[in-house]
Amino acid sequence: MIYWYADNRKEREYQMAKQILIVDDDAHIRDVVAFALEKASMKTIEASDGKDALGAFASSKPDMIVLDINMPEMDGLDVCREIRKTSDVPILFLSSRDEEIDRIVGLELGADDYLTKPFSPRELVARVKSILKRTYPNVSLPNDESSCIVGLLTIEPDKHKVFWGQEEVCLTATEFSLLKGMSQQPDRVFDRNQIMSMAYDANINVSDRTIDSHIRHIRKKFSAVGCDEVIVTVHGVGYKLTS
Repeated sequence: MIYWYADNRKEREYQMAKQILIVDDDAHIRDVVAFALEKASMKTIEASDGKDALGAFASSKPDMIVLDINMPEMDGLDVCREIRKTSDVPILFLSSRDEEIDRIVGLELGADDYLTKPFSPRELVARVKSILKRTYPNVSLPNDESSCIVGLLTIEPDKHKVFWGQEEVCLTATEFSLLKGMSQQPDRVFDRNQIMSMAYDANINVSDRTIDSHIRHIRKKFSAVGCDEVIVTVHGVGYKLTS
């Protein structure tokens, strides 16, 4: 069983302060993005096309826009051009095409970042938070660094500490990120690509052997404090954290 403990006061304050406009002609994508951002304690509003996006932007004055490029009639690039005439609001582009020209044009128009579909909701939230931190440096982001307990495993993100029972386990920053990511869904099997997204920044690719090496080092460190199966191999699929 997994337990999380957190003070939600800052999350509530942040939720009142920051609002994200989600623009995509695909209702499913809007739902996925809205759910991920709202789970991270942000408010969202939605628009299904470019015209509605400009109207929502004018009336709501959002703090950031998650904007799909490939929309019919008025695409995301045109929306960005119009908004940039009057505002420097941060914009994260979404696109179903991983083409360099889209990224270049988007960034030249003033976009702050670019994410290709299909994307991980976790990665999207991380990029949104990163952009907001740069844009609004004096505003605290939601306090999602709560303590996690999975069986005898305790993770304290604020202090960057990990314990097995009463024994502290010293992990590297990459090992810590990997373990913390897996702890949010114990007993779920993660493939190596998913584990890589937990441990590394976006756009950084490493080999399967590197991921296996991180897992091996984590196991060795936990074994030293009496835990032989903190992470289990599921052959042909990936790894899971035991609860």
